[in-house]
Amino acid sequence: MRMLVRPLARTAMARRWRSDARDLGMSTAEYAVGVVAAVAFAGVLLKVITSSDVKSLLMTVVKSALQSVA
Repeated sequence: MRMLVRPLARTAMARRWRSDARDLGMSTAEYAVGVVAAVAFAGVLLKVITSSDVKSLLMTVVKSALQSVA
């Protein structure tokens, strides 16, 4: 009897393809971590933008721009 032998490269390629297919996309935990990171970044950005130093800097820039136009 002759046994069928699969070539090693073909089985390794099939295994690699199957394992890559399982890793496509993000899982729910990864989405949760991404959302938490985005919310934290938005909170820090909000704090920076609403700080008095940044407000005064922006007002200075706007006033300067308006004075140069007029």
